[in-house]
Amino acid sequence: MNEHEKRLAEMGITLPTPGAPLANYVPFVQVGSLVHVSGQVAAGPDGMIVGKLGDDMDIEAGAAAARTCAISLLAQAKVACGGDLGRLVRVVKLVGFVNSTPDFADQAKVINGASDFMVAALGDAGKHARSAVSAASLPFGVAVEIEGIFEIA
Repeated sequence: MNEHEKRLAEMGITLPTPGAPLANYVPFVQVGSLVHVSGQVAAGPDGMIVGKLGDDMDIEAGAAAARTCAISLLAQAKVACGGDLGRLVRVVKLVGFVNSTPDFADQAKVINGASDFMVAALGDAGKHARSAVSAASLPFGVAVEIEGIFEIA
């Protein structure tokens, strides 16, 4: 078991098997050593996590939704690594979209749920560049969607 998988196991995290795309796109594209993972929507064992920050969802719930996106991103990255998460060199960048009201200004706090998870799970390899932006709506009414770029060996 590699270091990344050990950390995930210590956190009690089992990466899910990624599902098929929900529209006309591929889950990831590899260009050289970079893997661009398509946006992963907030979803847990009970289905999609819907809501709008600043309306019917608070920052803590939004951060938890972002964490689920990060878990899905790592699951896709593992597939891109041929099933060997030990090939993951680092998280390069995350771009987070928060379904929020026009007056909601804490998108960064919401996306911290994903960023904090990546650092906890991957250590220094989880530190990344990032954007956190508001969206008037997201597919299926989900609270958060995050895409990522990963470097693999």
